[in-house]
Parts: sequence; structure tokens; C-alpha cells
Amino acid sequence: MRIEDVYIWDINAKWLGINPYQLMENAGAGVARVIEERFGRDLRVAVFSGTGNNGGDGFVAARHLSFENDVTLFLVGDEAKIRSEEARHNWEILKGLNFVKIKVLKDSAYIKSLDLGCYDVIVDALLGAGTKGEPREPIRSAIEKINEYAGKAKIVSVDLPSGYPSNVRVKADFAVTFQWDKEEYEGFERVIVKIGYPRELYHLVGPGDAKFALRKKGEHKGQNGKLLVIGGSEDYFGAPYLTSKAAGYLVDLVYLAMPEYSAKRITDPDVILRPVEGRNFTGEHLGEVLKLAEKADAVVIGPGIGLAEETKKFVREFIKRCERPMVIDADGLKAVAEDLSVLEGKTFVLTPHAGEFKVLFGEKPEGSLEEKAKLVMEKAGQIDGVVLLKGAYDIISNGRVWKYNRTGNRGMTTGGTGDVLAGLVGALLALGNGPLRAASVGAFLNGLAGDMLKEELGENFTALELAKKVPVAVKRVLEF
Repeated sequence: MRIEDVYIWDINAKWLGINPYQLMENAGAGVARVIEERFGRDLRVAVFSGTGNNGGDGFVAARHLSFENDVTLFLVGDEAKIRSEEARHNWEILKGLNFVKIKVLKDSAYIKSLDLGCYDVIVDALLGAGTKGEPREPIRSAIEKINEYAGKAKIVSVDLPSGYPSNVRVKADFAVTFQWDKEEYEGFERVIVKIGYPRELYHLVGPGDAKFALRKKGEHKGQNGKLLVIGGSEDYFGAPYLTSKAAGYLVDLVYLAMPEYSAKRITDPDVILRPVEGRNFTGEHLGEVLKLAEKADAVVIGPGIGLAEETKKFVREFIKRCERPMVIDADGLKAVAEDLSVLEGKTFVLTPHAGEFKVLFGEKPEGSLEEKAKLVMEKAGQIDGVVLLKGAYDIISNGRVWKYNRTGNRGMTTGGTGDVLAGLVGALLALGNGPLRAASVGAFLNGLAGDMLKEELGENFTALELAKKVPVAVKRVLEF
């Protein structure tokens, strides 16, 4: 697991109702437990806390250790800068205790004059994993002071040695890190303690994933994603329009390539129409559409494109020659099912429902969530791409891991909601996300928009209403 996953899991745990106070309590208690298991009780303990959540874990550890040990808490920094509610809550508890000595250290000169020779254990809870570069004062002086006692007192870091990976870091005997080891950590001993994350978080898609996926890159038009949607036929024009409409809320530019016969029915100025001659896509359009794809960051192909033989050949040939990340949806899936080899070497997401999954792979997903996930993961591995199986719970896999999304409701069985989903996944690809994250977060946002509509309208709404709810769902995620 990576450090980034820590933030995602914390946010997704909150989404499940596990509040940050619980996690901080369990983390601090875990640190205290490891110290007493390793070094016994009746210890003289100095806890150095910063003003972030790492410091909050230190506040909790100090409280737990105070029951059978002599504890002094050194707050390095201004208490007014204690940021989170849960850290401040635990700081206020400490201030009300008579048997924990508290010293606030704002001045580097005073820190340098400290004598820590009387302490058996020094706990480093100064900085967490999110800090970059060398520590600044007064934290730097605190790290240097702690290091003066390396080899004399036992030094235990919370999560990781403060200052890591810079050269100015605490020389810890070990760090107590939480729930699982992080692949970025190396060069110091780690003890792992569980803090109450449920197993769901390995697989659940939530607002934590979405926050990372929705990060904007630039301030100029086009820097935040350009998407090409290829779809529509003599029979359908609504599907590719819904795809484009939904995507337009996430990326800067959406180009919609569709036959001119259907394109005449669309008058939305937010969509940049690129009509091609005729009623359906054919091989004659291939060069023209491939040139359009070169201008885009990602492509969605398939919504409403139809099943004419010449159109299916066009779809397969386009996929074979396109170098952009792709979402292949709806009728595009049926075209690909006739020759899965066109996917070789491509970056793509397939978005089948159960029936389309059977057409693609010859097996229908059945059984429990884990049984379905196993099948999706197996098939995604075989084609070396991402499969998003739509259902009551969406299941997403890249062949190595699997995710599931549980937002959404029965109102989303209405026609067109899958087209909205394809647009969201395509937009997230265009923003630079990998296929697994784009597919996972697209499913989450699609379902969240549906759940917000259900709160307003019940389970009777249209796909266009769903698309228009996307920016409200994004706002909710970013504010969560």
C-alpha cells in the first residue's frame, strides 16, 4: 500500500460512518500498547507532538501511557495551529488532566536548551507522512534534540520518523505504523498496529478515491482534459449526447463525432459537434475520426453507434489504430466481442452489464459479490484491461485487484444512465487518471448523482437529469 492510500482510506472510512476520532483514538492507543509491551511500565516518557494529526495521535498516546507511567507532553508549535477537530479535541482533554505535564515549545532556542536525560522513552509525533522537504523550525530543533538521546533513551516514532525521507529526521529505534506497511517506507524498523479499518476498504470505492481523481491540472482551456465521444447512428442520437453532456461537467472540451443525419438534432452549445457524412459510421470515416482522436486526451466509443456490419468493422479498426485511452461502451462492446484481439496493447475500459459481459466472455457473472468479482478479475486479466461490470453493485477490475461501488438505486435502471457513466469514465481518463481509478470513480459519481436525485425526486428521473446532477455530486465529494 502507498501513503496516498492512507488518505483515501481515512476519507472512505468516514463515508462508512467510522469517524476520525475513532481512528485517532485507536492509533494513539496502539502506540501506547506497543511501548508498554516492549519496555514495560513505570516509565518516564516524553511525547513530542506537532500540531497536525500525527501530533493528535501523540496526544492520545500520552493519555493512555499516563495511566501507569510518568508522562510529559511537549507541544512543538502554537496550540492555535492545531488543525483538525479530532486533534484539538484530544489536546483539550490533555489540558484537563493533572497527571500529564504539558510544556508548549514555540522557541527554537528553548528547545535546544532542553535536558531529556531523565526519560526512558521519547515518543516522536511531530510530523506525519504528508510533509515534504526538510523540516522547518521549531520542528527541526526538536528533531535534533531528540536525536541527541539516540542510544540513551528508546525513541519511538508515530507512523514514521519525523522528517523522513529528508536527511533531517528522527533516529527512531522503530516506528509504529498503522494498519499496513507502506511501500515508500524503508530504512527503519516498523511495527504495524490495526486501528479499526474494516475489510471493505480494500475494495470499496468512495469519496477518497474521487477527491484524488478530480484534481485539476491547469488554469487554461484544454489543460483539464479534452474528450472525444464517437457514437450515434440513424436510429440513435440521445445516447452519445448524454455521454458528452455528463463528461462536459468534468473536462474542459468535449468533441462529439456522429453521423450528420443524427447530429442535426443536437443544438447544445456546450458540445463541440464534429459530424461525419451519412447515417452511420463506416470505414470511410476512419481517417477523419482518428485525426480527431489525436486532439483528445481520451475517447469514448460506442454509445448509440448501432450494429450495422460496416459500423462494427469501423469500431474494431478504430480501436486497433487509436493510441488514446478508451472507454468502449454499449454497441461498441458487441463489435469488440467478435474480435477481442483488437484490444491488445491498448489502454481501455469496457463497461458491460451482465448480458454484455456474457456476449464478451461467454460467461454470466453470478453468485456472491466475491464470486462475481473473481470472474471479472479473471476476464480483465485475460484481456489486460479494465472491466467495469454494471449492476446493483458495480464491480471494477484491472486483473490484479478489484473494486466495488455501492452508490446508485433502482431509479437508474432507466435508459441512458449507462451513457452518462461512460461519459464520466471517459472524462476521468482525459484528466489523466489510470483506467482502474477512472472506472471506479466514474461509477461512484454516477451512482452518487443518482442517489442525490432520489432524495429530491424519488426513483423516477431521467438520464438527462442524472447528467445535470453530476456537478452537484462532485461538489459534495470535494466538500466531504
